[in-house]
Formats: sequence, structure tokens, C-alpha cells
Amino acid sequence: MNDATHSTAEALRAALAGLLDGLPPSQAAQAVDRLIANYRGTTPTDAPLLRDRSDVAAYAAYRMPATFEAVRAALEALADAAPYWEPASQLDVGGGTGAAVWAAEAVWEQQPGTAPDGSEGGTPRTTTVLDWAAPALDLGRELAAGSHAVGPRTAEWRRARIGGALKLPEADLVTVSYVLKELTERDRAALVDETARAGQAVVIVEPGTPDGYLRIIEARDQLIAAGLRVVAPCPHSGRCPIEQGTDWCHFAARVSRSSLHRQVKGGSLPYEDEKFSYVAAVRFDAPPVDALPVTARVIRKPQIRKGQVLLDLCTVDDGLLRTIVAKRQGPLYRAARDTAWGDAWPPDTD
Repeated sequence: MNDATHSTAEALRAALAGLLDGLPPSQAAQAVDRLIANYRGTTPTDAPLLRDRSDVAAYAAYRMPATFEAVRAALEALADAAPYWEPASQLDVGGGTGAAVWAAEAVWEQQPGTAPDGSEGGTPRTTTVLDWAAPALDLGRELAAGSHAVGPRTAEWRRARIGGALKLPEADLVTVSYVLKELTERDRAALVDETARAGQAVVIVEPGTPDGYLRIIEARDQLIAAGLRVVAPCPHSGRCPIEQGTDWCHFAARVSRSSLHRQVKGGSLPYEDEKFSYVAAVRFDAPPVDALPVTARVIRKPQIRKGQVLLDLCTVDDGLLRTIVAKRQGPLYRAARDTAWGDAWPPDTD
């Protein structure tokens, strides 16, 4: 975790501290159970999942750290693919309490009075959170108000019905995280088309389940049809080589479980892994020639064995491929041992 990510993650944990004061643990746990059932289910709700303050508090305590880590990982992949690009504006669609705004701050940290291009005294990134649940927006604004994190603190929190009729302002970065599940198929398609029109870069994150992956694949196809180029996780904009129904593409983000988190949902481990699927696509040109091209992505947890590392890859030219990196390969082997699920391959070993 880089310093910016660590700083923003700590700021988010600090903002969440004390959130459940006065809310009975049983009530919070019931709200969490209902929200989890909705997020993991297969039927679109076509309505806000966050209904009142207790729902929002439980969601923020239990889900916000996980959403933050999943979106941060997706945005890191975008930043790696476009290392000389930084968004001057972010539009977070269905952003609720603003986890994706915090994630963008972790990837492209701003200092007070500093513009996204690094100039002193400049205008900070313009950030807008749209959501149809007023209690979520209210809590997101409250969490951000006392933080040093510039993006969340300066964001505009705006109520809007997330659906097929939504018209979006243009933005450098449009994020849509854990939202498509809540929409009907028609509204889902319309929203993705609208994000493709409005954004220079679009990042969509869904749960790392088979149906979450299918929603990502549908969105990916729409973004490509709209003229955007996929930069992550896929190393290409061609057809996904995974045969639908046999497997699904997803990744994992490690989430630190605070005492607050354990109070809501129990458990003794200090961490959990958030499984997620995502797509990041851009309208702007390819990165400069001196940027390292992504020729493959590690799509399963690497298997480390005696003297070798097994990597399952999605490749540009050969589809799904397993490669074995042996100890005799020196720097490449050492890099393979340090490679994580979701990383680009090969690494820069110079």
C-alpha cells in the first residue's frame, strides 16, 4: 500500500469511527444481513437499497471499507495503464456514501490548494456524487466533512434517480460501483451508455460473483461499442476468452477489519477478502511509448511451489494461458513470487 492509499484509508477509518454509537448491534446486524442478501441476490430491486439512517450506518460500517478497497484496486489498474493521466473531475454514479471518491483520493491524492496537475494554488479535482438515497448522501457528506481528504471533503453530494433516464454531466472519470445490480436490464444498459458518453474514463465495479461478472461483460461490450478502449483488467478489447457458464473473471482485495467492522458482523480474523469484478475503459489515446505495455493479466491467485510459480493469465494473443516461471529464470522468478492476483504480467524487471 502506497503512502497516499494508507493515508486515505486511515482517514476513512477515522471518519467511520463511532458511526454506530447509539445503534443497537442487533439492529445493525439485521440491516447488514438484509443488505448482503440484496447484493448477492439475482433479482434487481429497481429501488434504493439504503432506506434510512440505520441502513446507511450499517452499510458504511460494514461495506464501505470493502467497496473502497475494490474500487481502489480497479483505479490503481487504470492509473498503471495510463501513468501520465490524472482526472481533473470525477462523477460517482450511485455513489452512496462516497467510497469511490475516497478510492480516487487514495490513487490520485490531492494536497489542499493543489490542482490535479500538481500546480500550487490550483483548483482541486471537481467531484460529484449522485445517488437516489438521501440518507446515504447525508452520511457521505458527514463522513467527509471533518476529513483532511480533499476529494471527499470538497465533493458535491447530489440526489438523483439512478436509472435509464439519468443524464450525466461530462467528467474525466466516471465511477459506477456496486450499482448495476440494483437496476433493471433496460436501465442498466441505458446507464452504461450514458457513462460512455459522459466519461473520458469509465470504471465499473460489481461483486465478484458469476452474475456480477456477467453484468461487467455486458457493460464492457457496451463501452467498446461506444468507442472506448479497455485498459483493465483485460489486456485487450477483444472478446473475453472465458466461456460463459464455465468460469468467471474476478479478483480479490484485502480489507482490514476494524473493531467497528467486527461489531457489525462478528468474526475474529483481522481481515477479509473482497471479491469483485470490474472493467476500466478510456476514450483518450494509448499511454506514451515509454509506458510498459500490459500483455497479460494474472486472473487467479499465483501458485507458489518449490522452485517455480504457476501463473494463470489472460493474454493479448493467446487467450487464457498458464505459464510456469522457474527459479532458473532469476529476476523473472523473483518477480513472479511477488506477483499478486490481478497484477499485470510481465513486470518491469530492469
